[in-house]
Amino acid sequence: MTVTSHVRPAADGHPSTGELVGRATEQLSRLLRQEVALAKEELAEKGRRAGRGGGLLGAAGAVGYVGLIVLAGAATAALALVLPVWAAALIVGAVFLAVAGVLAATGRAQLRRAAPAAPAQTLDSVRADVDAIRERAHR
Repeated sequence: MTVTSHVRPAADGHPSTGELVGRATEQLSRLLRQEVALAKEELAEKGRRAGRGGGLLGAAGAVGYVGLIVLAGAATAALALVLPVWAAALIVGAVFLAVAGVLAATGRAQLRRAAPAAPAQTLDSVRADVDAIRERAHR
């Protein structure tokens, strides 16, 4: 849906300043619309991936939790063969709490290093556009 206007060159064969400004405005407007569309698409794709990944991680966590409960019971039963049941349960519980602490510390460190969800491709494209506009403006 691009509108092309017929540019009538000035007497010396070059377009007038008004025509050049009009063309630049139209091109800049089209460029900005394209960049916004690219950013929308890039963020939508990242959102779709994050949604699918989050759902799968949630399901894996639920199944893993059930498995962990079963393993905790089995470990407690195995230790109960040589220790009193309360001591076996205490040891298994302490081991699980220690593992949870290590996982929490590791997860916190990962979150601190997480990159923002910025549309990297769009930002690179906009920077390139700005550089090209500056270069042409200095000519």
